[in-house]
Amino acid sequence: MNGNDWLADRFAEHRPHLRSVAYRMLGSLSEADDALQEAWLRASRADTSEVQNLAGWLTTVVARVCLNMLRSREHRREEPLDVQAAEPVPASASVAGPEQEAVMADSVGVALLVVLDTLTPAERLAFVLHDMFAVPFEQIAAMLDRSTDATRQLASRARRRVRGAPAPGADLDRQRRIVEAFLAATRSGDFEGLVTLLHPDVVLRADKAVIPTPEPVTVSGAEPVARGAMAAVQRARFTGTALIDGAVGLAMAPGGRLRVVLAFTIVDGLITAIDVIAEPDRLDRVDLGVLD
Repeated sequence: MNGNDWLADRFAEHRPHLRSVAYRMLGSLSEADDALQEAWLRASRADTSEVQNLAGWLTTVVARVCLNMLRSREHRREEPLDVQAAEPVPASASVAGPEQEAVMADSVGVALLVVLDTLTPAERLAFVLHDMFAVPFEQIAAMLDRSTDATRQLASRARRRVRGAPAPGADLDRQRRIVEAFLAATRSGDFEGLVTLLHPDVVLRADKAVIPTPEPVTVSGAEPVARGAMAAVQRARFTGTALIDGAVGLAMAPGGRLRVVLAFTIVDGLITAIDVIAEPDRLDRVDLGVLD
């Protein structure tokens, strides 16, 4: 086995970890796979004879590629990286599809992906590598060309943004149980289960961008609201619980980009109102955080 074959085997061995790093950095499986393709090209052309910690070195290579992609994301969307035909990534590569994307988003947390998308590239790198993968700040600082203290500050700012702030007096545990039950019933098509969570006079208000319609939509009554939720079962694949303006709600974010938010009003254990927010200006004003 020559050196490049050995490196290809090691890259394939570490690929699940590297893909996890790239996905959390980029919020998209297709972009994460692009990052791994570029990282493999760089690694395969580098001299690794002096590398003692190959997993750490490969993580650094992937992180640098992701940082560059974040910094030039708009340009990259117009001109995709065209390297795939030159030299394929080692074995175990898989094509990202909607189902796989939904499973990955659910495992990481939809709300986390959305909040990460609001961070600067440097903040995102510092938070993801340190808080999620325990990479020392000294190594991250070298990637960012900043001091270790400045890198710690980046991660600290990101951490505060991710955590959010609960509303005063909010019973988050009770809210979370009800909202998670609503999401589970929607995903499984459990109409009766949904109805039991809704107040008989529940009111749902939806932005005109949700359907879309010329005007905002209002639906009243447990059964009509439950039927509307059943119609959104495909969207539920990319939906997760989140802290919405200090209360437990739902965020839908295919590809890590926030598209729809559901804010709930809960009284005496029943959902009395649902506000479905999809207008970009309203989404920009939502204070979104990650539930512990």
